[in-house]
Amino acid sequence: MPDILPVTGPTVPPPAAEAHADLHADASAVLAGWRPTGPAAGAARDRTLELLTAGPVAMSRSHRPGHVTASALVLDPTGGRVLLCLHGKFRKWVQLGGHCEPGDRTLAGAALREATEESGITGLTVDPVPIDVDIHPVSCQGGSLHYDVRFAVFAPAGATERVSAESEALGWFPPDRLPEPLADGTVQLVAPALAALRGRTAR
Repeated sequence: MPDILPVTGPTVPPPAAEAHADLHADASAVLAGWRPTGPAAGAARDRTLELLTAGPVAMSRSHRPGHVTASALVLDPTGGRVLLCLHGKFRKWVQLGGHCEPGDRTLAGAALREATEESGITGLTVDPVPIDVDIHPVSCQGGSLHYDVRFAVFAPAGATERVSAESEALGWFPPDRLPEPLADGTVQLVAPALAALRGRTAR
C-alpha cells in the first residue's frame, strides 16, 4: 500500500494555471485507479471523472458547474475518537476540509493542508488513498456543486486541537456516537477511515 504522507513545510505557490494542472493530473490519476468503498462512492467517482474532462478549471472554485474539493476525517491513534468541527456557516458537525488552493499539488495534500489549518494540530499524516467521494450542493459562487474527495488523516498521540476562524467549535467523538446535527455524508466516512487506520497499523 502507498506510504503515509507526512506534513511538509510551506512552499511557494506556483502560478495558478500550473498548480491546477498538477492537481488536475493527480485527481484524474487517483480517481481513475481508485477502488470505490461503496456503490454511492463509485457513482460519485464516475461523475467526478466526467467533471474533470473540463480540464484544470474543474479544480477551481470559480468553475460554476462544480469543482473538486478535498476533506479529511481525522482519527486519533487508537481509532477511538474522530475529530469534527461545528461549521460556522451551516451549523452542523462535519469533517474538516474545503477548496483546493493554487499551491496544492495533490488531492491528499490538499486534504492534509485543510485538516492542519482547521484543527491547528501539527504532525498530522494522511493516507493518500481516498475513503469516499461525495457530491453535494453548496452556496459558493452563487450556487454550485462540491465534488468532494475524502481522506483518512491521523493525529499524533497527545494532539491538541485549536479552533480556526472557519469553525464554531472542534470536538473529539467516539465513532459510534457522532454529534447532532451532523452533516450529510459524514457518517459514511467512519468505516473506511477505520479500515485505513487498521491497514496502517498492520504495516
